Amino acid sequence: MAADIARILDYPTKIHQSSGGVFEIEVDGELIFSKAKLGRFPAEGEVLDLLSSRAVS
Repeated sequence: MAADIARILDYPTKIHQSSGGVFEIEVDGELIFSKAKLGRFPAEGEVLDLLSSRAVS
């Protein structure tokens, strides 16, 4: 996913490994996706859509 984000949206990406099933996406310190809050992993393309909508805003 990080490679897709970097390639498609030209966003710099950083992966932080964790334990306990944590999966979160932050942009400029703002949480835009949290598996813990939603109880699921993102659907295919969901993170790219979230990032794309931020880029347009």
